[in-house]
Amino acid sequence: MLLGKKIGMSQIFKNGKVIPVTIIEAGPCVVLDIKKNPLRLVLGFEEIKKAKKIKKTKPPFKYIREFRVQEELIKDIKVGDKINVSFFKEGDKVNISGISKGKGFQGVVKRHGFSGGPKSHGQQDRLRHPGSIGPSYPQRVFKGRKMAGRMGNKRVTVKNLEIVDIDPENNLLALKGSVPGQKGGLLEIRPYFLTRKGVLIKK
Repeated sequence: MLLGKKIGMSQIFKNGKVIPVTIIEAGPCVVLDIKKNPLRLVLGFEEIKKAKKIKKTKPPFKYIREFRVQEELIKDIKVGDKINVSFFKEGDKVNISGISKGKGFQGVVKRHGFSGGPKSHGQQDRLRHPGSIGPSYPQRVFKGRKMAGRMGNKRVTVKNLEIVDIDPENNLLALKGSVPGQKGGLLEIRPYFLTRKGVLIKK
């Protein structure tokens, strides 16, 4: 379990092949609290150094998130410890969660991949229109109908991404493939066998 920031995409040459990778600055994260019922790990990422520190309070962080975990994974972790990329190793697979890029209000062709109207035979201005949205009976539009609307800016999880390379000195992870969000966006990094609700999946 780790919080990170998307740096951007690059490529790595390995075993004579070009591997597209996403570079992530992962941690270090500070354990702020360990809650119970259910067991949760509270992590802080990117300490705000310029903020005024008040006595008897925890240092402020830009990002604070909770992770549901299993006791066996954090049995050696205490409040105040720092978690970094050493939690993972090269070859491990992880699940990445983040907020996807917002596209604004988009039509059905871009949002859902509709083919649009006919390109000829009298077609005038219906090229990117959805067409009919309801049957003759019942005379209404069914809930869930794919139509134009706001696209993106939603939580997205990409599963089973392989860690191609690790730079422990700079807290960098190189993951094979792409991850959701824009450059500088916050990412949640979990082992592939741990769901968002902290349920273990059989390895």
